[in-house]
Amino acid sequence: MVMPFDSLNELSDEALLVAFGNGERLAARVLTARLTPRVLGFAARMLKDRAEAEDVTQEAMLRLWRIAPDWRQGEAKVTTWLYRVASNLCTDRLRKARGVGLDEVAEPEDDRPGAAEGLQARQRADALQAALDTLPERQRQAVVLRHIEGLGNPEIAEIMDIGVEAVESLTARGKRALASALAGRREELGFEDG
Repeated sequence: MVMPFDSLNELSDEALLVAFGNGERLAARVLTARLTPRVLGFAARMLKDRAEAEDVTQEAMLRLWRIAPDWRQGEAKVTTWLYRVASNLCTDRLRKARGVGLDEVAEPEDDRPGAAEGLQARQRADALQAALDTLPERQRQAVVLRHIEGLGNPEIAEIMDIGVEAVESLTARGKRALASALAGRREELGFEDG
């Protein structure tokens, strides 16, 4: 029996994955629409290359669909599993790219209109990305997952295969480094002290 799209939209990620594993093809569309933008954003921030991020996202989603029939409910959150796969794929690509030189990787293009607010938002995003780029890989990964993707420390610990205390340490050091890197640019970026 095919479930209506609206009722599928109300299901949890895990329920959608199980439904897909049981043959409900529409569940894959709903889950893809829900998770792909988040994974793509994470991968783009990690890799600094939109095309590479799209490849990572596609591979991570394909792996999710392959394991769907064997998904063991209650062992992990779908998002945790998916971020971990994407994280590993990003790490693999970054390691391979080191021989090429990460400075040669093009920045993702901005599709937003050129209004003043858009320009300032782009300048802020570029400043943040440049500051993120100076962080060691593990710090950048922890900071992106925590403060940009909004994940909790236990979930990040599971994704990165480290302890919660290590996540806290990585994010704290990363935040301090970011604050230091951006401190002299507050006025330029349109932030008022006060």
